[in-house]
Amino acid sequence: MKTSRLLLLLGIAALVATFFALDLQHYLTLDNLKAQQTSIADYRQAHPVLAMALYAVLYIAVTALSLPGATILTLAGGAVFGLTWGTLIVSFASSIGATLAFLAARFLLRDWVKSRFSARLQAIDEGVSRDGAFYLFTLRLVPLFPFFMINLAMGLTPIKTRTFYWVSQVGMLAGTLVYVNAGTQLAKIDSLSGILSPSLLGSFALLGVFPWVAKHMLEFFKQRKIYANWPKPDRFDNNLIVIGAGSGGLVSAYIAAAVKAKVTLIEKHKMGGDCLNTGCVPSKALIRSAKLLSQIKRAPEFGFTKAQAEFAFADVMERVQQVIKSVAPHDSVERYTELGVEVIEGSVKIVSPWAVEVTTVDDVKTITGRAIVIAAGARPFVPPIPGLDKVDYLTSDNVWNLRELPKRLLVLGGGPIGCELTQTFNRLGSQVTQVEMAPRLMLREDTDVSEIVQARFRAEGVEVKVNHTAKEFIVENGEHILLAEHDGQIVKIAFDNVLVAIGRAANVQGYGVEELGIALSPRKTLDTNAFQQTNFPNIFAVGDVAGPYQFTHTAAHQAWYAAVNALFGQFKQFRTDYSVIPWSTFTDPEVARVGLNEQDAQAQNIAYEVSTYDIDDLDRAIADGEAHGFVKVLTVPGKDKILGVTIVGEHAGDLIAEFVLAMKHGIGLNKILGTIHIYPTLAEANKYVAGIWKRNHAPKALLEWLGHYHAWRRNA
Repeated sequence: MKTSRLLLLLGIAALVATFFALDLQHYLTLDNLKAQQTSIADYRQAHPVLAMALYAVLYIAVTALSLPGATILTLAGGAVFGLTWGTLIVSFASSIGATLAFLAARFLLRDWVKSRFSARLQAIDEGVSRDGAFYLFTLRLVPLFPFFMINLAMGLTPIKTRTFYWVSQVGMLAGTLVYVNAGTQLAKIDSLSGILSPSLLGSFALLGVFPWVAKHMLEFFKQRKIYANWPKPDRFDNNLIVIGAGSGGLVSAYIAAAVKAKVTLIEKHKMGGDCLNTGCVPSKALIRSAKLLSQIKRAPEFGFTKAQAEFAFADVMERVQQVIKSVAPHDSVERYTELGVEVIEGSVKIVSPWAVEVTTVDDVKTITGRAIVIAAGARPFVPPIPGLDKVDYLTSDNVWNLRELPKRLLVLGGGPIGCELTQTFNRLGSQVTQVEMAPRLMLREDTDVSEIVQARFRAEGVEVKVNHTAKEFIVENGEHILLAEHDGQIVKIAFDNVLVAIGRAANVQGYGVEELGIALSPRKTLDTNAFQQTNFPNIFAVGDVAGPYQFTHTAAHQAWYAAVNALFGQFKQFRTDYSVIPWSTFTDPEVARVGLNEQDAQAQNIAYEVSTYDIDDLDRAIADGEAHGFVKVLTVPGKDKILGVTIVGEHAGDLIAEFVLAMKHGIGLNKILGTIHIYPTLAEANKYVAGIWKRNHAPKALLEWLGHYHAWRRNA
C-alpha cells in the first residue's frame, strides 16, 4: 500500500477509534440533545456565526467518517437554527461530508477492488458511467438505504465527483427537510422511529419510484419522437430482416429460422461476407501454402540432406480460390434456404425503421419487418496519403486477384493483417518491406510478443521499419517510392507493389443509415447499446459495422444477442457478454490471447501476478522442431484466478481454447494442473504453466516442516 493511502487509513482509523473509545456517541443521542437543547440555543444566541461554523464542521466530520449520529445532528439543526437555516447548513454539510467519504473510499479501495473483481465490475461500471446520476438520485430519495453505505459504494464506481456532489445535495434535500422540520418540534419527539411514519416512508418510496417511472415515460416519448416521421405498417412481411450475409448476418438469420420466425437475408455481393471471400479463409489458405514452403526450406533440421519445391505463384493463388469454393457451401444460398431463410441477392436501402427497398437484377421491391439486423461489415481503411491514389495499391480485398508474385512488396501496417500477409508473401519469395509508424509491430500485444515476431520476421529476411510514418508516394525515374519520416529525416523506400493493411472502416454509408438518422459512435461505427440496439430500438447492428471487435467469432457472438433481443425483447433482453473474448494472429509463431495482458493490466491499474512457461522446454515442441515461444498467464495476486493469457508458439490459436473455457466458467490454474493432458502434446504447456504458478505459491513453511518430519521418520 502506498504511504499516502496508509497514512490516510491510519488517520481515519485513529479518529474512529477515538470516537468510540471516548464514548462520544453518547452525546449524539435524542435524550442528550433534548437535555442540552437550551444551553446549545443560548450558545447559538451569543455566538451565531461561530455556532453555525462549529455545527457544520461537526456534521461534515461525522458524515465523512461514516460515524453514527447524523440523524441526531440533523434534528439539532432544526432545533437550534430553525427550518430555513437548519436546512441550508445540513444540506451543504451533509453533501460535503458524503463527498469526503466518497473520495476516501475511492482513494483507499477503488484500485484494490478493481484489481480483484475487474470482470464483475465491468458491467456495473458501464451502467454507472451511463446512468450513474440517475441511480444515485433514486437511492438518495429513499431513506431506507443507509446514506453512509451509498457514499462508500459509489466511491468504488467511476461516477464523477462533481456529479456525486450535486446529485447527493438535490437527492437528500427531501429527507433533510423532513428531519430538520422534525427538529423544530424536538420536544414532541419521543423516538427517532416516530419521525418516519409508515405513510411518510411510503411517500419516500413513491419518490424513489418516480424517477424510474419518469425514465420509462421519457423513453416512451423519445421513441415516439424517433418513429414519428414513419408510419408503422399494420402487418409485416417478416419478423426479422437481416442486411449482410457475413458471419453476423448468417448467424442472426440462422437463429431466427431455428425458432420458426419469418426471416429475409439480403446480400449484395457474396454469401459468407469478408471472412469467406477476402478474409479469414483465403488468408489462412495462403498462410498454409507459405508455411509448407518454409518447412521445406528447413529440411536439414529434420534430417533431410536436401529438399526443394517448385511452384507457380498463380497455382498457389488458384488453390486459395479452391479452398473458398470448398467452404462456400456452408454459407450458401441453398443451405440457408433449406433452413427456412428467404435469401435475396441484391442491394438494399433502409427506407423506414420497418422497411427496406431491395434492388435485384429483376426488380425493385419493398420488404417490411418488425425488426432489422444490420451486419454490413467493413472495408479496408485507405489513408489519405498524398500520391497513394496514383499507385495501383493492394488491400486485403483485392490482393487475392494477384497471379504474379510481387518482386518488391511494401506493406503498410504492423497489425494482425499486415503481419500475416508480410510473412506469407516473404515466404513465397517477395522481397518485403514492412512499414509501421508505431515503435513496434502488433502494438496491442505485450512488448515481449512483438519482439519475438519482429525477430522471426527479420530472421526470415523481412525488412521491418518501425517508427516510420508514410508521408507521400512518388514516382522517380519510373520507380515507385514511398517517402517516410524516421527520426525527423525523410527515408526513401522503393517498391513494385504496395499493400495497405492499416485497419478496417465500418460500412455505414450507401444503404440508408444517414437518411434514416441511425446514430454513429465516435469510432464511426453504428452506435449500439448493451443489447446491440441502435437509437432505433427495433434496428440492431452486429459485427464489424458495430464493433468494438472486428473478429468473425465476435460477430457471430453478437448476432445471437441481436437475434434473440429482436425476436423476444418484449419479454426479456440479454446484454452482450464481452467478458471473455479470445483472438489469434496467425503469424509464425502464432500469437493468441484472451483477457488481459500486462500492458492492459498496467493501463487499467489492475494488480496481477505473472506465470510464464517457455515452450522451448516442451518435449513435443522439441520433437516437432518448434521449440520457441511461451505461455504467459496473469492471475489475481495470491490466487489462481485467471485474468488473461497470452500464448506465442505453434498452434497458439488452438491451445488458447482451454484458457477461454477456464475463464468463462471460473476455473482456476489449480484445476488445470489437476487435469490429465496427453503426452507428448503441445497442450501440456498449459498444464506446465499452471505448475509454475503452483510452485511459486508453494506453502514454504509447511514444506519445511515436512522436511523435518521425513528426517525424523528416517531416524526413527
